[in-house]
Amino acid sequence: MHKELKRKGVTKQLLWEEYKQIHGDKGYQYSQYCQHYRDWVSRLKRSMRQVHKAGEKLFIDYCGPTLPVINPDTGEYRNAQIFVACWGASTYTYAEASWSQKKGDWIQAHVNAFEYFGGVPEILVPDNLKSATTKADRYEPEINTSYQHMASHYKTVIIPARPYKPKDTKSRRF
Repeated sequence: MHKELKRKGVTKQLLWEEYKQIHGDKGYQYSQYCQHYRDWVSRLKRSMRQVHKAGEKLFIDYCGPTLPVINPDTGEYRNAQIFVACWGASTYTYAEASWSQKKGDWIQAHVNAFEYFGGVPEILVPDNLKSATTKADRYEPEINTSYQHMASHYKTVIIPARPYKPKDTKSRRF
């Protein structure tokens, strides 16, 4: 179950329904099923526990699947990308939909997030998408020029997550 939940689109509800098809009335009800899973997870060893100072880091990324947006007049639909920014200490979150993950949408989403939060963090921690970094490197990543200009304007710094280390940006959010 734990491995299955890591797959895209898989939920506890879906796994429980499959479980009930196999075990029928002899199996657990949904609440018991979830409680047994929570009990099991609580015995797992935690990895990479982070302590964050308030206002220090803002973790930024586009989250998982896109969402379809339907034009009510034409019935045509487009997929929207979901930008998410989350404070490390409080997990206070901002999200917005945009049409792409290109530089313009990426930077505008940051500006909107700063306005929403009413401030700017000391450090921006984006994932290594192309709009943020031109070269992902653990020790000397190359920040996209436009993104760097935006950070300089707001007097903040960009420290991208380590490449291939998804827990760096997702451990305290989403």
